[in-house]
Amino acid sequence: MATIGTLGAQQRKTMLLERLNQDGAIRLDNIAGELSVSAMTVRRDLDHMEAEGLLRRVRGGAVSIAGPRPFDERRAVRARAKQIIAAKAAALIPQSGAIGLDASTTAGTIASTLGARDGLTVATNSFENFICMRPFPGVTGVLTGGESEPNTESLVGLLACQGASSMLYSRFFSSASAIDASLGSSEVSLAESQVKQAFASTARETILCLDSSKLDDRSIALSFNLRDVSLLITELDPRDARLDGYREIVELL
Repeated sequence: MATIGTLGAQQRKTMLLERLNQDGAIRLDNIAGELSVSAMTVRRDLDHMEAEGLLRRVRGGAVSIAGPRPFDERRAVRARAKQIIAAKAAALIPQSGAIGLDASTTAGTIASTLGARDGLTVATNSFENFICMRPFPGVTGVLTGGESEPNTESLVGLLACQGASSMLYSRFFSSASAIDASLGSSEVSLAESQVKQAFASTARETILCLDSSKLDDRSIALSFNLRDVSLLITELDPRDARLDGYREIVELL
C-alpha cells in the first residue's frame, strides 16, 4: 500500500480535487507539504489539471473554476468561513423591518442563524434559503418568484427582478462569485447579477459577504462597484494583508 509520500499521480489528483472542492483554493506550498512531495511535482499536477479544465492556476496555487454549481455542492465549500461571516453579519440584522438575502449558500448560512425576531420580513430568490427561515418565530420569508436557474437553483429572470425590487430593505446581504478591487464584484451569469442589482436598487445598504477565496478574482458578469457597497464581510480579520487592496475603497468587517 502506498504511503502518502509515494502517492501516484491519479491519487494526488483525487486528493487535490477533494481539497479544491472543500476550500475553493489550493496553496502550492501548503499542499506540497501535506502530500510529502515537492512543490515542482504539485505544480506539474496542477498544470495538467488546468489543461483538463478542472481548475484555474493562479500565483501560488490554483482556484476552482467559476461557474454555475448546484446549491448542495456549493454549501459544502468553505463551510467554516461561511459560519464566521454569518456570525459577523448577525449583528447587522434588525429585529423588524425588511432585509434581502441573495441565493448564495453564504446568505443561506446567515438565514439559518436568524433566530426569533420581532416582525422581520426576509426576501430571497432562493427556495433553499427561504426554507431555512421557517423555524424562526417573528420571521416572514418571501420568495421573489421567477424562473428556476437549473445550474444554481436560484430564481432569476424578469419576475425575480420585479419581486426583488418591490420591497424596501434596510440591508441587502449578497455574496459574489468573485471580487476585484478595481472592477468590483462579479457573478457566473448576467441573470444572477441582474437579480442582485434589483435587490440593491431598493436597499439602503448593500453588504457583500464572501470568503477570502473569492478575493482578487473575476467571474463573468459585473454586479457591484465597490463604491456602491456599504460593507465587505469576509472570514478574515479586517487587518489581514489580503484585504489591503480593498480597505481604501470599502469598509471592512
